[in-house]
Amino acid sequence: MSDRPDSVEATLRLLEAGQYIADHSLATAVFLALDLGRPLLLEGEAGVGKTEIAKVLAATLNRRLIRLQCYEGLDLASAVYEWNYSRQMIEIRIAEARGQVSAEQLGSDIFSQRFLIKRPLLQALEPDARGAPVLLIDELDRTDEPFEAYLLEVLSDFQISIPEVGTVAAETPPIVIITSNRTREIHDALKRRCFYHWIDYPDAERELHILNLKVPGAAARLGQQIVGFVQKLRSADLFKLPGIAETLDWAQALIALHHSVLDPATVDRTLGMLLKYQDDIARIRGEEAASMLAQVDRDMGGTSS
Repeated sequence: MSDRPDSVEATLRLLEAGQYIADHSLATAVFLALDLGRPLLLEGEAGVGKTEIAKVLAATLNRRLIRLQCYEGLDLASAVYEWNYSRQMIEIRIAEARGQVSAEQLGSDIFSQRFLIKRPLLQALEPDARGAPVLLIDELDRTDEPFEAYLLEVLSDFQISIPEVGTVAAETPPIVIITSNRTREIHDALKRRCFYHWIDYPDAERELHILNLKVPGAAARLGQQIVGFVQKLRSADLFKLPGIAETLDWAQALIALHHSVLDPATVDRTLGMLLKYQDDIARIRGEEAASMLAQVDRDMGGTSS
């Protein structure tokens, strides 16, 4: 469609307009998925900005965002559709009381569209005045393999088969973004239907750019210290490394505490903004944190206050 970017550079600008700083590799994957109408499977550690891609595309392209949050045991009733059984029972009782409708006609009536409760996957196939919606299938790796297999029809033909109604097909395929934290491998059959991109942690320069854009209240030195410290944490032997989301949370917390510069005591008191496991916090707190911060300050050519 005409509102979609016509080049990788235009895609970079589109994402930046939504305050998302992407590298050329990610922008290329997004552009090709939009241009060729293919789902985009994004994998990477938690907190690196996979989900945000769908939100930014919906906002910048002025499309409806439909989100399917995946979890273990997700079934068709929650993801695709279910029948409004209570309304159907009321309709049956009314018809029986009137005695005016045949069993065949009644069966046809109660399995019509007005009794169909549409869940995210079915909603994503419906036409929209603003254009095809953005369908976010978030954390697909949390679901069971049977549900993943069900998605094959949706992602191949952008249609859903409902036994009582027939096949529902999209006039214009939705923009599909699938995310995975890789807690398990996604099946090859589904991967073949998608373009694939791994989102890694950003380098220091891009992370500082993101921080300055998302948390403009951070002092220049504080922003550099935050990014430098987080970058060093990611090279440590930790159970869960901090993502960009944690970097931004930490920056906002430090601003709320009225800090314009990092010192070892402040780092120790706020490590819970960055690290989500006690073993990791215990591993870093104290001398290790002070040593990391001192190295950051040396790299910056100064000393901590």
